[in-house]
Amino acid sequence: MTTLSPENSLSARQSASFILGLHPFVRTEAWKFLTGYYSWQSSQDERLTVDSTRRKNYEALCQMYEKIQPLLENLHRNFTETRNNITYDIQKLYDKDPLGNVLIDKKRLEKILLLSYVCNTEAEYQQGFHDMVMLFHLMVEHDHETFWLFQFFLQKTEHSCVINIGVGKNLDMLNILINFLDPVFSDHLKGKGAGAVQSLFPWFCLCFQHAFKSFDDVWRLWEVLLTGKPCRNSQVLVAYSMLQMVREQVLQESMTGDDILLACNNLIDLDADELISAACIVYAELIQKDVPQPLKDFLL
Repeated sequence: MTTLSPENSLSARQSASFILGLHPFVRTEAWKFLTGYYSWQSSQDERLTVDSTRRKNYEALCQMYEKIQPLLENLHRNFTETRNNITYDIQKLYDKDPLGNVLIDKKRLEKILLLSYVCNTEAEYQQGFHDMVMLFHLMVEHDHETFWLFQFFLQKTEHSCVINIGVGKNLDMLNILINFLDPVFSDHLKGKGAGAVQSLFPWFCLCFQHAFKSFDDVWRLWEVLLTGKPCRNSQVLVAYSMLQMVREQVLQESMTGDDILLACNNLIDLDADELISAACIVYAELIQKDVPQPLKDFLL
C-alpha cells in the first residue's frame, strides 16, 4: 500500500475489505477507518489525538445531557416516552453468552442511545437501534467509541436504516429494481402479493441484522455497505437477492402479501458471503442494461 498514491491506497484498502472481509483481530481498528472515525491517511500520533478528542467530546455531551435532562422531562413531551421505549428495548436484549458470562452493560447502552437521541436530530430513536448499538458495543471497549461509531455508520450509509430518511427510499428503489429485472415477479407483487414489499421495511431498519446466523456475518455485510462497493446503496441489491430466494415458492404457490412476508421473515441463518456474492451478481447484471434514471441516480 505504501507504493500507492493516497487516493489509490484508499481505494485498494476498501476493495480488500470488500472482497476478502476483515479478520476479527483487526475488525475493531479497521471499522474506525471504514466509518470515518479515523482518516485513512492519518498517522498513529494523529489517531491518538483524534481518539482523545472524540472521548472529550463524548464526555462533554454527557455533561450537557445531565444538565438539560430535567428540562427535557418537563418541556419535551416525546422525551419521556422515548426514554421508556429505549429502556424497554434494552431490557429485551440477551446480555449473557451460553456460559453465563455478561456480554453487555445495559445501563451503558441505554445512556448511549439516549445521548444519540438527544444529539442526533436527523435520526430519532427507533426500535432496532438498540440491536445495532449493541453490536458496536461488543466490537469496541469504550463508550465514546460505541457512540461515535454508531453516528458515523449512520452518516456513511446515508441514514439508509432511518425510517424517516432512508427506508422509504430503499423500498421505492427496490420496487423499481424488481420491475426492471424481474417483470413477472413484479406483476405478482403488484397483484395478489400487494403490500409485501412495503412490509419489508424491517430489513432496512435493522440493516438485515436478524437474517444472519452470527454477529460476524452481520459485521461482514455492514463492512461492505461502508465501502460503497460494488455501488452506493447496495442494501437494495441485498434485499432484491433475498427476495429472489423466495421467488420460486411465491410464484408456484401464488402467495398473497401476508404469505410472502411470512416466507421472507423465515429467511434466517443466512451466510453473509453468499448473500454479498448474490448482490454482486445482481449488480453485474444491472450494469449491462439501460438502467432507469431513478435507479441509476440511486445506485450507480
